[in-house]
Amino acid sequence: MTKLTKKYKAALAKVDKNKEYSLKDASALVKELSTVKFDASVDVDVRLGVDPKKSDQMVRGVVALPHGTGKDVKVLVLCTPDKEADAKAAGADYVGLDDYIQKIEGGWVDVDVIITMPAVMAKVGKLGKILGPRNLMPNPKSGTVTVDVAKAVKEVKAGKIDFKVDKTGIIHTSIGKISFSPEKLADNIQEVLQTLSKLKPATAKGTYFRSLYLSSTMSPSIKVDVNTVSGI
Repeated sequence: MTKLTKKYKAALAKVDKNKEYSLKDASALVKELSTVKFDASVDVDVRLGVDPKKSDQMVRGVVALPHGTGKDVKVLVLCTPDKEADAKAAGADYVGLDDYIQKIEGGWVDVDVIITMPAVMAKVGKLGKILGPRNLMPNPKSGTVTVDVAKAVKEVKAGKIDFKVDKTGIIHTSIGKISFSPEKLADNIQEVLQTLSKLKPATAKGTYFRSLYLSSTMSPSIKVDVNTVSGI
């Protein structure tokens, strides 16, 4: 069993495990619980009342966080030569096709998002076994397979993220940095929940939002009262 540090114990003492905090209070408290010396990521875990084993209850989508992620996202664009200049101008970190496909086949995956075009998906599709497990495989539903690669790059750089429910029915995603103000964290969380609400499967029965937890890197989690999130 991992031994708890004094700092972690002190942080743990600040959280009432029997309480559901309002979104406002949780967004402020999560900042107090951070004990690391770097700008930690702030994450949300949302348990949904869906059965991911059923294809019509697979919740997946994208959301543009109003205040971004606070992270410098490395973007690779796999495209035809005529789109390379547009991708570079939009801020892509890496642009190309065959050369990067070879690099990926050789084990290189030092990127956060890969954007490509329908015209080259036949080539990119061969990388599924490598990119799939790392959640890097481009997908039309997440906006990463598009003819307008420049627009996609700008959106990702501005804070657009994609999410997918896991096999246990949980959505896990980062929504900012511990350096964000409580108000910015709350705004980003609210945007994620509102997007999830719109994606509720018609076949999902019972309570849709089962639980919501907020945490930062290496910090205790805070249970949030879903009813304090507006617009859902």
